[in-house]
Amino acid sequence: MTLKLVLASSSPFRQMLMKNAGLAFEAHAAHIDERAIEAPLEKSGATPDEVALVLAEAKAREVSRRFGGALVIGSDQTMSLGAQVFHKPKDIADATNHLRMLGGKTHRLNSAVAIVRDGEVLWQHVAHAELAMRPLTDDFIARHLKRVGSKALASVGAYQLEGEGIQLFEKIDGDYFTILGLPMLPLLAKLRELDAIDG
Repeated sequence: MTLKLVLASSSPFRQMLMKNAGLAFEAHAAHIDERAIEAPLEKSGATPDEVALVLAEAKAREVSRRFGGALVIGSDQTMSLGAQVFHKPKDIADATNHLRMLGGKTHRLNSAVAIVRDGEVLWQHVAHAELAMRPLTDDFIARHLKRVGSKALASVGAYQLEGEGIQLFEKIDGDYFTILGLPMLPLLAKLRELDAIDG
């Protein structure tokens, strides 16, 4: 029970999931250039799972350099529609295009998590959620984005399920933790196995 836990993230959602689970941890943002890491991966044909895993590991490794001996948890999430990977929309026009492409289709959230100690990857995992968006008209998309405003630019896919974004969907397969970007059940199981939390 003496292993220090560090979350390599500034995400309030990931911190909330860890706090709600009763974990004692520190949170420190990773200083990495995600786009610079992603670009060559995407050019080489890496899968959305591989991209998420590489980013999760990169975050954990960077923070682990600052906290010797600690178990550092890194996570990342990609969103894919077939082979196409989506990023956060740059502006409302980009968000409009995202919702047009996603409407009436099922896309996937790929949530990766890694545990690193002293630069060494001890464990990694990718969990998935499948989200079926209902068909959307251009008029509805415009009204929806006017209501949610800049919040649509804060997450990949131009929606937030914990807010009005839930109205865009007709079916969701996957757990809440995976959707928010930190697969808690496999993570907790591994932390128990490592004797980092009470088992």
